Amino acid sequence: MTFSLAARCPRTGQFAIAIASSSPAVAARCAHLRAGVGAVASQNITDPRLGPQLLALMAAGASAREAIERVTAAAPFIAFRQLSAVDREGGTAAFSGARTLGRHATVAADGAVAAGNLLADAAVPQRMLDAFHAEPEAALGERALAALQAGLAAGGEAGPVHSAGLLLVDTEAWPLADLRVDFHATPIAALAEVWRLWQPQMDGYVERALRPDLAPAYGVTGES
Repeated sequence: MTFSLAARCPRTGQFAIAIASSSPAVAARCAHLRAGVGAVASQNITDPRLGPQLLALMAAGASAREAIERVTAAAPFIAFRQLSAVDREGGTAAFSGARTLGRHATVAADGAVAAGNLLADAAVPQRMLDAFHAEPEAALGERALAALQAGLAAGGEAGPVHSAGLLLVDTEAWPLADLRVDFHATPIAALAEVWRLWQPQMDGYVERALRPDLAPAYGVTGES
């Protein structure tokens, strides 16, 4: 039903999640990030409350592993959930409950964790991680999108993929990127198109928020 990658960039401290699913609007329910704290995917039969719980624990000092251990020890219906997390130190953790759907897997290495359920092939998360680490000097969003594309190329879900999302946080409270394709015949390709449009502009929007007097021109009709 879902495959995802959560990651931290050791050079910038940014966090990213790339995620896709046969369900509509997957990123709205399953992707959770907080600047300076971490990134969490809460998927399978999703409880969206678990993402903020994990981030709150990590904000209070818990590692990704400690946060997942605490949440999985206390949350109801945890057998239905699949969770993955990366913390501010690049530590990772993942959990797949006993009732995770279909063929499923999680893999983690070097500040990134990939997870999936109802997969066409159990190797999908590993292929995602391999693609993410293939170009370590590339921008984090580019690497996360490459992981999502690699997951699809490796088979993705057992059924058709209908939605996808790419989210990034940097040092500010709001997302550097929050890109979503909520229902589409080829959502990952559509997401890549939106990323190509957004990436050259995204830092300018941060500048406009923080220093509008020094920010780039808006480039809109009627601007003087």
